[in-house]
Amino acid sequence: MVVPPLIDELRGVAGAQAVLENEPMAAHTTFRIGGPADALVVPETCDQAAAVIAACRAAETPVHIMGHGSNLLVADAGITGVVVQLSSLMGDVRIEGETVYAEAGASNAKIAAAACKAGLAGYEFAAGIPGAVGGAAIMNAGAYGGEFRDVCTAVDCLTPAGERVRIDPEQAGWGYRTSRIADEGLVVLSVELSLHEDEETAIQARMDDLAARRREKQPLELPSAGSTFKRPEGDYAGRLIQEAGMQGHRVGDAQVSTKHAGFVVNLGEATAADVLQVIRDVQRAVEERFGVLLQPEVKLWGFE
Repeated sequence: MVVPPLIDELRGVAGAQAVLENEPMAAHTTFRIGGPADALVVPETCDQAAAVIAACRAAETPVHIMGHGSNLLVADAGITGVVVQLSSLMGDVRIEGETVYAEAGASNAKIAAAACKAGLAGYEFAAGIPGAVGGAAIMNAGAYGGEFRDVCTAVDCLTPAGERVRIDPEQAGWGYRTSRIADEGLVVLSVELSLHEDEETAIQARMDDLAARRREKQPLELPSAGSTFKRPEGDYAGRLIQEAGMQGHRVGDAQVSTKHAGFVVNLGEATAADVLQVIRDVQRAVEERFGVLLQPEVKLWGFE
C-alpha cells in the first residue's frame, strides 16, 4: 500500500490527474490482463518522471517503470507500490538533419512515421514493433534484420541513485533482447537516433511491405504481448513450439496462437494465471522434446 503522504507528494509533482490509485493494469497492457497497481503515475516530462521516481525511492516504496505495456504480464492480484508509466504524453519527437531526438514514451510507430515524412530511412524495421522507444532501447528491439543498436547514438537515462547519465553505443552493452541499461536498472528518458536520407515514397513502401508481412503472419487481431519467448540460439521458438505439438494449446482463454506459435494470445477473458500456465506448459513440452528451455521474453510482474 502506498501511504497518503506519498500520494500527495506525487500529485504535487505530476498533477492530480496524473496519479491513479488502485488502477487496473489490464487497462494499460496490450495483453488486456492484470490486477490493480497501488498507484499509477503518468508523468508528462522527463523532469516529472525523475521527480516521481526520486520521491518513491526516498519513501522506500517499490517503483516499477513501464512504457506502453506491450511486453508485460501483470499478475491477477496486481502489483505492490507505484507504477510509473512513460506514455505518449512523454513522447515528443524532434528531427534535426539526420538525427532524431525522441522521449522515452514515443511509440516506435510514431518515430518511424516522422522519420519517413522527413525523408529519413533506417527505422522502418521498428514501425510495427508495439510499444515505446524506451523499451526498444532497453531490450535492443529488432525485427526483419534491423536492431535498435544499428541506429542509436545515445540514450539519456536515470540511474537508481537518481543521477542522469548519457549512455553511448559502446557503453550500452546491447545484445539479443538485453543491454547494460536493463542489467543496471536504468530508466530511459530519451534517445538519439542517427538515420540517413532516402525518398519518402521508398521508405513508406518498405514500411507498408513489413506491415503486410506482420498482418499475414502474426495474430495482431488478438491481445498479446508480442513474441512470448526469446529466440533460442540457432533456432526459432515458434518452430520448436509447433514441433512439440503445442500450437493451439489452451488454458482458459489463454492460447498459443494458431496463426503464429511464438505468440500467446488472450481470446477474451484470459487471466494472468492462464497465460503463465500456458507458458509453463510450453516450456515443459519443448524441453522434453528438444532439451531446450525457452526463456520468456515477456516481463512478469507481481508473481511470486
